[in-house]
Amino acid sequence: MAEPRASSPRRVPRSVKLVVAVALLALAGWGVRALFFAPEGITVTVAAAERGEVAETVTNSRAGTVKARRRARLSPEIGGRVVEAPYSEGDWVPAGAVVLRLDPSVQSAQERVAEREVAASQAAARQSCLQAEQARRELERNRGLAAQGIVSENLLERLESEAATAAAACDAARLAAERAAAALQLARTEQGRTLLRAPFDAVVAQLSAEVGEYVTPSPPGLPMPPVIDLLDPTSLYVSAPMDEVDAARLRPGLPARVSLDPFPGQELAGRVVRVAPFVLDVEQQNRTVEIEVELADPALVARLLPGTSADVEVVLEVREEVLRIPTPALLAGNRVLVVEDGVLAERRVEVGLRNWDWTEVTSGLSAGDRVVTSLDREEVQPGAVVQVEAD
Repeated sequence: MAEPRASSPRRVPRSVKLVVAVALLALAGWGVRALFFAPEGITVTVAAAERGEVAETVTNSRAGTVKARRRARLSPEIGGRVVEAPYSEGDWVPAGAVVLRLDPSVQSAQERVAEREVAASQAAARQSCLQAEQARRELERNRGLAAQGIVSENLLERLESEAATAAAACDAARLAAERAAAALQLARTEQGRTLLRAPFDAVVAQLSAEVGEYVTPSPPGLPMPPVIDLLDPTSLYVSAPMDEVDAARLRPGLPARVSLDPFPGQELAGRVVRVAPFVLDVEQQNRTVEIEVELADPALVARLLPGTSADVEVVLEVREEVLRIPTPALLAGNRVLVVEDGVLAERRVEVGLRNWDWTEVTSGLSAGDRVVTSLDREEVQPGAVVQVEAD
């Protein structure tokens, strides 16, 4: 028998070889690109979760205002020409000092007339009472004579009538003297109405009248600007409107932090001294409850100007040595983005106290975990390759 022929090897088609070669080249190109041209990733800023203090606070819903607890806007009770204004704006005025004097010539003349009336009425009263005393003594003598039958009954009756009339005239004269004294007191009161006195130690905040000008009192029901405005610079406080939703948690004695435009970057210590007993309902505005805050530094209070705008942050509760992250790192739904091996990973956390700066984390993070704080770009998403911006 003939031996079988060995089969020749099957030849690989050229098309298959071409496909394999292209695939190998593509794979090599991808490897080179991955090795030498790998993307650097987006740059983010991070903050490490750390332990520290977190305070729960509430802030005013609209700008607060520095006010003076003792402030007097004064105007004369009567009209007249200003003859003396001894203090200027900004001057310190002691309590009881005259800050404005009107022309007192009319009132002085009325007082002098009243003084003369008092003198005349007192003299007339003395005269009438002396006559009454004389008539009484005359009556007593004639009563003794009438008992002896020397004086007639008709004469005795006439003397009794004259004594009673004289006594009544004495009483009338005394009442007239008292009326004259009351008129004198009224004239002196009118004289006092030409003066304006400081009700307490104060600074002249505003003066709207000068010597020689004529001022008039405010008509009933029609308020007019005061002639002089006095305030006690040691009685300044901050009035701030707080949202009604926080009203139940506000109470006197709570610590507060105050920010004022004249002192940028500073937080001034203070405390709540009053919470209004009602919610202010103003049309087209949020309903608010007013609080009053007194600052702790008297020297600083003396430098403030009433009317300055202020922001108030009331501290409701403080916790020490808790795990915290910057509040700007917290996403909606209590989520954070954590950098893990150069890639962003999303974590859900449970939070406790929070404020504008810090948020307490009760679970979901550990100390040292780096959370992203630059969340203002769309590409900052879970799974993104990132580089951490150096401090």
